[in-house]
Amino acid sequence: MRAVRYHDYGGPDVLRVDEVAEPTPAPDEVVLSVTAAAVNPVDTYFRTGAYRAAGLPMTTGCDAAGEVVAVGDDVTSYAQGDRALATGLSRTHQGACADQVAVPVDRAAHLPAGVDLREAGAVGVAGVTAYRALVDDAGLDPAEDLLIHGGSGGVGHLAVQVGAATGANVVATAARAYHDDVMALGADTVLDYDREDLVDAVREATDGGPDVVLDHRLDEYLSFDAEVAAQDARIIGIGENESQAGFENVGLTRSKDLTLRFTSMFNTPSLARVLDRVGRMLANGDMSVEVAHSYDLDGVAEAHRAVMADSFLGKLVVEP
Repeated sequence: MRAVRYHDYGGPDVLRVDEVAEPTPAPDEVVLSVTAAAVNPVDTYFRTGAYRAAGLPMTTGCDAAGEVVAVGDDVTSYAQGDRALATGLSRTHQGACADQVAVPVDRAAHLPAGVDLREAGAVGVAGVTAYRALVDDAGLDPAEDLLIHGGSGGVGHLAVQVGAATGANVVATAARAYHDDVMALGADTVLDYDREDLVDAVREATDGGPDVVLDHRLDEYLSFDAEVAAQDARIIGIGENESQAGFENVGLTRSKDLTLRFTSMFNTPSLARVLDRVGRMLANGDMSVEVAHSYDLDGVAEAHRAVMADSFLGKLVVEP
């Protein structure tokens, strides 16, 4: 079978399509025939070595969806022919940009009937991050005010839908070209992220400030978050472009009794549980994945470039 692997850390050019043996499942694993796999920014962090994989060569790709073709000896919850989605691969286990991938069952969930496999393959990292950040970490309540930075992005456009499903008042930032799309996903208000009066605009769109802020660029927005947030608000940090971030006014942050939580999808206590919730949201229409572009295995290196450089709505997908 074919798999997109890197034998050394580096730029997209280190990715190559190799012929490898089909995986044999460990006792706690199933093997999926991959219908679709996502391309996420985190995939590029593993490829460059910013995040270290357990060993090289490593197949890229954290997320997959497909049909079960083999079952480990200790697995009783899956059978050949079942459909499943998975995430959390490519660090300690070979990744999903391949014809087949072996998946530990604690990183997989059954895919409900009727859910598109391409959407399911794209949803893993982004969907788990959005759900865990807003539901598990923030404890978002109905009718609370929620601010989502980057509402058109991979995590952002799913977080908009999670927020809408809870009944929150969802305010998102996005480039103007995506305002209508983000509104259609369930946002109550969409604002240009670069407008000069953004603080006032957010306060006007909420009850004086958001109760929860979802921030994917802590190095850029952390001080803004503290300034605009309501009293006792929760700021959930899921990413950054630069390694350093800080508050311009620590006293303001303390005066509001703000809670700041940094979170990573890879630390989710039960990926299977959250994947199951995400799969159910896809099935009942509370969540859909916008696929901006699809690549084959030969195009994965280009997808790695695009996910970090291009502006698009939703997710990039690999279809082997």
